[in-house]
Formats: sequence, structure tokens, C-alpha cells
Amino acid sequence: MISVHHPSATAALGDLSAFRAAFHHCLTARADALFELADAVLCAEGPVTSLVELSLATEHRRGHGSLYDGLNRGRLEVNRFRAVLAHQSIPRSQDGRIVLAIDVSHWLRPDANTSPERLFCHTYARGKGQAQIIPGWPYSYVVALEPGRSSWTAILDVLRVRPVDDHTDLAAAQLRTVVDTLITAGHWQTGDPEIWIIGDSGYDGSRLAFLLADLPVRILVRLRSDRVLRFPAPPRQPGTRGRRIRHGARFVFTDPTSWPTPAQATITNTTRYGVAHAQSWDRLHTKLTRVGAWVGHAESLPIVEGTVIRLQVQHLPGTGTPKPLWLWYSTTDNDAAPTADQVDRLWQMFLRRFDLKHTFRFLKQTLGWTTPRVRAPEAADRWTWLMVAVYTQLRLARPVVEDRRRPWERKPAAPGRLSPARVRRGFRAVRPATAMPASAPKFCRPGPGRPSGSRNSRRAPLHNPARPGKQTSRVKTQA
Repeated sequence: MISVHHPSATAALGDLSAFRAAFHHCLTARADALFELADAVLCAEGPVTSLVELSLATEHRRGHGSLYDGLNRGRLEVNRFRAVLAHQSIPRSQDGRIVLAIDVSHWLRPDANTSPERLFCHTYARGKGQAQIIPGWPYSYVVALEPGRSSWTAILDVLRVRPVDDHTDLAAAQLRTVVDTLITAGHWQTGDPEIWIIGDSGYDGSRLAFLLADLPVRILVRLRSDRVLRFPAPPRQPGTRGRRIRHGARFVFTDPTSWPTPAQATITNTTRYGVAHAQSWDRLHTKLTRVGAWVGHAESLPIVEGTVIRLQVQHLPGTGTPKPLWLWYSTTDNDAAPTADQVDRLWQMFLRRFDLKHTFRFLKQTLGWTTPRVRAPEAADRWTWLMVAVYTQLRLARPVVEDRRRPWERKPAAPGRLSPARVRRGFRAVRPATAMPASAPKFCRPGPGRPSGSRNSRRAPLHNPARPGKQTSRVKTQA
């Protein structure tokens, strides 16, 4: 453990204390109950299995009724807390660039018939072809990725996807909020490298690039292996009549004969994937049609050009030869096309996006993000933001937490190299040295409760889960 008198430890404790005080300031209703609930999650032994067990923790000095009252009737100023998150240290890549990743994780609620605004969530199982559609609440996360071999991310925003939301348009609005907040916080200034935004194949890269064209960002998304893109239209010949051609030759991912000579081609030896071959082609775009998000587009459909990268690795751990990976990057030769080194950095940075999967796994399996069985989606939102506050405190406590390793674990990790679970294991020893803004609970006499033998006369409405872009409907009431 780093000495508390060490300058880096003192600065880390100061940042952690400042964040805890700012987080408590963002809680405008049931602040002390919600703050102590977050401390109980931080200091609990082992994974969080139920809210009742958290109410018995030493750090939670209030009763279990206060715990549920805080989740159901508490209030967190989200915009203020977003600014607090943006003012923390933001990880950057080797060239000082901020790299953001966006993805959706599901809080599955299959039996919550009285919970509104549920959607049908596509989930994967361990077996091949075992994907399922389960009702739940999908949440969109935006995080900043760290370089190097680390599973840490910096969570900057989380937003629940509602039935009426369009997937890509919601992502564009969320990313705009995050980027504007980072610029306001001073993390990006004129002359700095553009911010990279990385997403999976569920995001429309052309749509994101079009909606965020006024921001200093570049989009990098994965494409399906059956896509067909277009090159620019050839020059118009003199004397040609008729409408000008808008799209050029086809670039078919499954047809190598339609691929011209790549603009860049690299070969990289990796320790995990063997030999990696990367190729890139400039100025490729999608032929848009007036469907989906482009239905209400009044003007002519835009042509959003980008660079396509094809990655073929030698092997994946535990499998044979994998399929090629296709990426689309919103930069062409008109505005500094990627060089060979940048092409390698792009696909390597895309692989860093899987750190967000580790964050989801830690939130669910250790912090118990999807453990509570709350009814109202607003209560789920408060609990989700509490998880963000908990994770951020763990990230800030990395330099000062002692490694309390299990006997069967490997040698102690170096300071700053601990995993989120191991940092949480030693957070209880650091907590007394940080700010404690929550006041002591006041004694109160419990209410009489429901009279014995009476029945609940309030019938909770039942809600059908909806598909994305559609409203839920009330079908009947529960007796």
C-alpha cells in the first residue's frame, strides 16, 4: 500500500474525498440514505446479493425501510452529476486522444408484469444458437477506454432506452451530451486530437457521423460481413445527359473480386491472435434509402464517406481460424486518411472496446446492478446511477488501496494495477480517510403499517413489454 503521506496518495485521497462530497451534493432528496447505500455496496464482503443484506452492513446506519424509501423517492440531479463525472481524470491513449466506447447492457425483468417501459432485449446464451428475447430495461453506457492491459473504464454517462427511442438517434444525443460536457470541463481544446467513438455493429456509423458532424469526433464502428458499400461516382463525361450519378462501383464484402488494391496493408505479429493482416480502402459510403431513421429527412440523402478496414487474424483463443472483422472509420482521403500506423491503432483500439464488457460483468456479478427487484423504472435509474458513483470511487481509489489477495491468487499486483474487484476488497480500509458528508440518522418510531388481515386495495397496472420504437400498452389490472 502506498503511504498516506506519499504525494500521489495524498492527491488521490483528495480527489476521492472531493468526489464523495460532490456526489452527496447531487443527491437532493433522501441524500444520506442513498449515500450510505452506495457506501454499503462499496464495503460489502463479497458480491451483492440483496438489498436487505446491504441494510445490515456497518456502513449503512439506517433501517431497510430507509433504503427502499431512498430508491423509490430519492432524487439525483443527473445533469449535475454528469458534470462531476466529467471533471474527474479521464484516461487517454498514447497520443493524448480521448477514446469513448458506447454499448447497451440489459437489466432483464421477465416476470415484472407491473413494471412499465420494458423492452424485448436480445440476449446471448453459452450454447450456439441459444439467443433469447427477454423483457427488460436496456441501458446505454458511454465510457472512456484506458490504454494498455487493463479492464478499467471511466463511466461518463448512462441512459435507459425507452420504447419510443430510436437506437442510433438516442446514441447520437447521448454522445453529444458527453462530448459537450468534456469540452466544458476542459478535457478537449482546439488543436487536440479528435475524440474517437467506438461502437459495435448495432450502430449506424453513417447516421452517427452525420448527426455529430459539428463535433470534434471520429466514428469507428463494426460492420456486418454481408454489407455492400459504394465508391464515389465517376467523373461526369462531357455531353452526358440525364441525372448525375451519385454512387460508384460496388464494394461487396463477400466478393473479393470487387475489392481494388487497398490504400494501406499492414502485417502485425500479436501474442494473442497470431499474425494479423489489415487492409483499408478509402472513400466508401453506404447507399442510403428513406427507411428507418432517414424517413423524415427532408433534404436529399447525404453521402457520408469513410474508410473501410478489413482485419484477418490467425487464430482466436480456443477456436480455429476466425471470420474477418470489418470496420468503418469516418475519415477519408479528403481529410487526412489513416496511415498504415493509424490503421493498426484503429483495429487495436476497437479491440479495447471489450473492456466495456468487463465493466458490465463487474457491475452485474459483483456490485449487483441487476439484483434489486424494483417496480418503477425511475427507481432502477437511481440504482444505476448509484452503481456509476460506486464504480467511479473504486477507480479513484486505485492508487491508495492495499492488495488484499486471496491465498490462491498470484503475487500481489503493483499499485495502480489492481482489478476493480480487488480494489473493492480493500476500500473499507480507505473509507475512514475520505469525506463523510452523510449525517447521523435520527431516531424515529416505526409506523403502524398495514392492519392485520387487510388486503391491498390498490391494484397495480400490468404492462406488456414493447419492441423498440413502440409504446407499451396497459392491458389489465392485477387483483
